[in-house]
Amino acid sequence: MGKQSALQRVEEIIEGYGCRRENLIAMMQDIQNEYKYLSTEALELIADKLNIGVAKVYSVATFYENFSLEAKGRYIVKVCCGTACHVRKSQPIYDGLREYLDLHGKQKTSSDGLFTLETVACLGACGLSPVMTVNDEVYPKMTPESAIDLLKTLRAKEETSHAEA
Repeated sequence: MGKQSALQRVEEIIEGYGCRRENLIAMMQDIQNEYKYLSTEALELIADKLNIGVAKVYSVATFYENFSLEAKGRYIVKVCCGTACHVRKSQPIYDGLREYLDLHGKQKTSSDGLFTLETVACLGACGLSPVMTVNDEVYPKMTPESAIDLLKTLRAKEETSHAEA
């Protein structure tokens, strides 16, 4: 989808809410649901259409943890850091994946755009801890090695499907 048609869709979402400021969060949720993140252009268009400052729109986008200003990868990897998972060593899993994906600082998405690594407070699968998900599919009893192997398998699958295309 080209940049112009993407912004056209963003505009449709905004207008679907009547360009009303009180619907700002709902608009942003719908835009993020469609594109997996909130682009600079989308936030600027929201500000323009609602006749509010871009800083106000950014402040809302950065206040709520569920909004992302960074494009997300094809695979969203979430490592549980809830109490049961933490006690059963979920932090080494997260650290191992960060190292494997070569993420630095606040970077969450791999340079190839394939993986986005996040933490989650609880996945509700405490008896299976430590747990992680990939695109909402639950993987129980993980270790740093099994988590990295899973990502290697997914990456190889992607490379194979691109080679066949």
